Amino acid sequence: MVAYLLAAVLLALFGIGAARDLRRLSNAVLLGLAAAAAAAGLLGDLDRLPSGTARGVADALPVAAVLAALAVAVLLVGNGVLMVRREGRRPVFLLPLLAGLAGICLIGLLWTAARVDSRPLHAAAASALLVAGYLAFLLLCFLGYSALYGRIPPPREVDFVVALGAGLDDDDRVSPLLAARLDRALGLRAEQADGRPAPVLVVSGGKGGDEQLSEAEAMARYAAERGVPAAAVLREDRSRNTAENLRFSGRLMRARRPDYRCTVVTSNFHVLRTAVEARRAGVPGQVVGAPTAGAYWPGAVLREFGALLLCYPRTNAGAVLLLVVLGATAGWRP
Repeated sequence: MVAYLLAAVLLALFGIGAARDLRRLSNAVLLGLAAAAAAAGLLGDLDRLPSGTARGVADALPVAAVLAALAVAVLLVGNGVLMVRREGRRPVFLLPLLAGLAGICLIGLLWTAARVDSRPLHAAAASALLVAGYLAFLLLCFLGYSALYGRIPPPREVDFVVALGAGLDDDDRVSPLLAARLDRALGLRAEQADGRPAPVLVVSGGKGGDEQLSEAEAMARYAAERGVPAAAVLREDRSRNTAENLRFSGRLMRARRPDYRCTVVTSNFHVLRTAVEARRAGVPGQVVGAPTAGAYWPGAVLREFGALLLCYPRTNAGAVLLLVVLGATAGWRP
């Protein structure tokens, strides 16, 4: 009963936070904690089952968790190998491979610690398990709330639609990933143009070191080829990352209309971090996602998750340090 009451309180806090601003990362954590509390309540109700059934479920749950973790790790390794062979050893494509190998090593460490009587090994295994559990919980919160936030309908009657840059092809034309963002932005713009002036399209992206023109310029050309008048396109061509995309675009929109409203378009894996950054930059708009090829999704999601962790370095570093100490203390005991 206590667990269910806690779940209800956490769910209420989530509702309050979401009503205040959907773009709060704390919403994801509160929703995850509410789900965890509800799951704890369900586990506590196992004693109401017949003794044999309860014992069987209790024995099966750890095995199922290990098998699920191993399956995920193997799939990540497979995806990493596939993407490295297809795209080369870029960091974003190495992430699934490294994460999968880390998961397999963790399972191996836990299996060894369960069979070897060694206090240092037990301490290391306990610390690694607690840190992995913390990161896995946050990742599930991130994935769950990203999916929920991504299904929120985009607002109507905005003044600007902002398309975030995503790199250019070798011939300095928009990449397929960036084209998907632009197509979604143009679609939103066309939907609003029915019966009222179409919002201004803001194309945001600077020039990389290996690019001959800015992402904003290539995006503007893409829009012009699809019939968007030059006067309806606003270029932001200085940004180098998501935070600058939003900060610089916000300044341009505020100069045009101080009380503006906007919709920001990015890739679906990038929606939640963009929403968090938009809130930090004071940009009054929600974020919508464009589709991404499935093979690219694991690496992109892991990169976004890591970037979100780095947005709160003290909190996460403190939590990891505390869990390492607790794990080492518990594992060292006889």
